[in-house]
Amino acid sequence: MSTVSASQNSIVILISRVFLAILFILAGWGKLTGLEGTAQYFGAIGLPMPSVTAVLVGLVEFVGGLAILIGFQTRIAAVVVALFTIGATLVAHMDFAEGMNALMAQKNLAIAGGLLLLAVTGAGAYSVDRRGR
Repeated sequence: MSTVSASQNSIVILISRVFLAILFILAGWGKLTGLEGTAQYFGAIGLPMPSVTAVLVGLVEFVGGLAILIGFQTRIAAVVVALFTIGATLVAHMDFAEGMNALMAQKNLAIAGGLLLLAVTGAGAYSVDRRGR
């Protein structure tokens, strides 16, 4: 059985953070720079105060993604974004009769699983969290 060094673990965690973060940074940025369209969509699916909700969702995704990317308060950010992702799944992807919703729900649950694993493992050596130690 081969052993994996702490350095190798940290590299894998860094790559995982980058992969997870890119999704949320881009999605959040898209929502924040396209607030009108995002608010219209949120209103169409019945979310309350769609303009306010669009800003809040965009900020959770963008700021949460940035925190995960740089490894700042990673455990907290990962839990918040995981819970957000599960909530988004329940709100927007549970009508399995509609198009790709079943696949989107499965994808989101897999992403949430990766985020929860990151919450357990922490950010690794290549992170702001680790520099503070």
